[in-house]
Amino acid sequence: MNETKKYVGKIQHIWLYPVKSMQGVLVPETEISNGGVIGDRSYAVMSIDKKTIASAKNPKKWGDLLKLHAQFTHTPESNKPLPEVEIQFPNNMSILNSDPQVHSLLSDYIGQDVELSTTRSNNIIVERVDPLDANESVLDIGELMLANKFSDYADMHIITTSTLKKLSKISPDIDFDERRFRPNLVIDTENNAGEFLENNWVGKKLIINDVCFDVTDPTPRCAIPTLSNGEFSNSPELLKTIVDNNTCEVPLFDNKALPCAGIYGFILRPGSIKKGDPVYIDA
Repeated sequence: MNETKKYVGKIQHIWLYPVKSMQGVLVPETEISNGGVIGDRSYAVMSIDKKTIASAKNPKKWGDLLKLHAQFTHTPESNKPLPEVEIQFPNNMSILNSDPQVHSLLSDYIGQDVELSTTRSNNIIVERVDPLDANESVLDIGELMLANKFSDYADMHIITTSTLKKLSKISPDIDFDERRFRPNLVIDTENNAGEFLENNWVGKKLIINDVCFDVTDPTPRCAIPTLSNGEFSNSPELLKTIVDNNTCEVPLFDNKALPCAGIYGFILRPGSIKKGDPVYIDA
């Protein structure tokens, strides 16, 4: 594939989330395959019948998952079985997914019967509460979920330092910590801090080494960035800052105007990336 490329920044952070809606870990490098970061969101907490996937997008039901930390016991690799995952609870107790007690401990923590799994039924339910609806209407987005992992929609979620700095400049009293947005990649756009830069990348290709992503949509924000993960507090006003300053048309939702921060990407060409790698868009 021949590209005419424009430099836009470098990789500042790579995030891997072994379990959906739990806190992830920073990794210095990773393989990118069809489906995104190897091992990303490969486990999920779900109902016993495996039809409902636990997602903090429904905060009252599953929001406390954000206070759990998950990490693999060793680096996952393509075409190899998934490593075990270790889950750490707020009381610092840890347990492996292979421990038979993991399901009962998660059930006790959440307050309903659940299990940790890498498999699911064909017809699944993922509940997303509309953060802009005072009645907190719930939308089932299960049909959007990727077939090969527990991501709600795309292979990759990417956000820039430009967007984070822009939001912080607008509302300096709010902590726009990147962890609130749960990206796979944070791209350091260096001195560019004056705009929601990645909005302009929708419809283009993002190129890092041999890896190429098709940028399809700005990322519509749900309630998750407003929630506490145990290290920072609830911040309901965070979403209002995005609503007031970066409402974009989202192709995924028939170009409906929604509050957005970041972009979604699908893999066109796999490969390997590491922290500090230069990032380009096709010009």
